[in-house]
Amino acid sequence: MKNESRDSFMAQIFDRSSNALARMGLVLSGLIVIALGVTLDQLQRSPWVTRQGQRAEQPVPFSHKHHVQGLGLQCQYCHTTVEKSSYAGIPPTRTCMNCHAQIWTNAQLLEPVRQSWATGESIPWIKVHDLPDFVYFSHEIHVGKGIGCESCHGRVDEMPLMYAENTLQMEWCLDCHRNPARNLRPTSEIYNMAWEGPTGDRPVWCAAADKAEAPTAESVSCATRDPKSEAALTSPALEVQKFTSQEDLGKFLEVHYKIRTPKDLTSCEVCHR
Repeated sequence: MKNESRDSFMAQIFDRSSNALARMGLVLSGLIVIALGVTLDQLQRSPWVTRQGQRAEQPVPFSHKHHVQGLGLQCQYCHTTVEKSSYAGIPPTRTCMNCHAQIWTNAQLLEPVRQSWATGESIPWIKVHDLPDFVYFSHEIHVGKGIGCESCHGRVDEMPLMYAENTLQMEWCLDCHRNPARNLRPTSEIYNMAWEGPTGDRPVWCAAADKAEAPTAESVSCATRDPKSEAALTSPALEVQKFTSQEDLGKFLEVHYKIRTPKDLTSCEVCHR
């Protein structure tokens, strides 16, 4: 009798349709959680978070296109520490004044440069490629191991105003480290923004030699012309190989540059400090 009374009492509170409503509520809750997760995942990859493609408002509208493509300045002229430090380095005002003490001396756009030179205060440039403080990235090791500026920064020589070509997020870094061969190039082409890798129409010839006292990457010599016309590759002791694809060239350089595989990079401290 007591059980029947309890069931009768519960039936009066909850209608049979409550079961369907409860199931629908659980399904909707699950869908909302999934949608929220997908939204947040896409949001953290969006330019709103990564600032990819966004042009920062700098105190001076410096044009890499004008200075690199137009005037032919090399990256190292301004970024003097790119080959020997973890930071590429922001050029001091003196570097700007090497030229602008003689040309465009009254240009209004360059007033912040002249003011910086007169007062000794640094120009407050806004950093475009800004990694989190806990991430360690070394320009020295990447440049020394055959990664070109363009691979990370894009065609800087075609940018009137600098912007981030890539997200610089961890998944982007891992994507390269899982297959570095597709981005490796001869060290002579590190600063060549237009480098596209070898093809059947544009082969590359490389030879490797043991240079115990030289940096690893310098043990490889490459040329974009037939080695018969390249004195650096004509030594009879060197075996010259011809490459017609970036994948084959990259695998060759990966071995001779002694690039560590993903299995070798097991310590988080390699990138995170």
